[in-house]
Amino acid sequence: MVRLTEREVQPNPPPDSATLLSVSEQPNLPGPREMRASDADRERFAKVLHDAMAEGRLTVNELEERLDSVYSARTFGELEPLVRDLPGQQVAPAVAPQPALPNRVGGRGTQSSAIAVLSGSEVKGPWTIPPTFNAIAVMGGVEIDLTQARFEARETVIHAFAMMGGIEITVPPDVTVHVTGSGFMGAFANSMKGQQFNNGPVVRITGFALMGGVEVRSPKKRKDKDAPREIEES
Repeated sequence: MVRLTEREVQPNPPPDSATLLSVSEQPNLPGPREMRASDADRERFAKVLHDAMAEGRLTVNELEERLDSVYSARTFGELEPLVRDLPGQQVAPAVAPQPALPNRVGGRGTQSSAIAVLSGSEVKGPWTIPPTFNAIAVMGGVEIDLTQARFEARETVIHAFAMMGGIEITVPPDVTVHVTGSGFMGAFANSMKGQQFNNGPVVRITGFALMGGVEVRSPKKRKDKDAPREIEES
């Protein structure tokens, strides 16, 4: 049988009141510089450094040294000095990207071209566009509607050629679009300038318009058929 001495069985004294913490007391939260950096944050800083070298602000050796520090950094406080001497740079956690619409990217392309010669051609409704799509309108019209389309790849290139004809491309608001086509006695009209959607599909429209036109536009707004009509009084 194990015998306990008087000292061993004596209850512990109550803690001193100075050591007691209030229930409402919370530990100090880390400041922005002490926040842990994610892989996305490190890649963001690395891109800033690459751009700075391309602009002639950093040498190749300086870039390599700073990149080593970027990928070994654990907090924003360690990342901040690496871009402090570059213009317009602020340290902040990366903003969560906007999610792409479900089922927007994936699948196999169902049609790779739309050709109209002295006629018309249209592609609309649910369909899947491949990474490269050709649209040709010769004295005719082509209509491409991406509103309900899916994309085989994250980035799609549409080559548009219009000669004495027209091509209309409808791009929904959740798709980033870039238009770089040119024209001779014709034009590329882009009403979607500045449209950006993070983490969504990207469509690049290029080509040539000869005495014709290529129009890039947003989807038409549906009219409410149930809306009450105003009755004109005679």
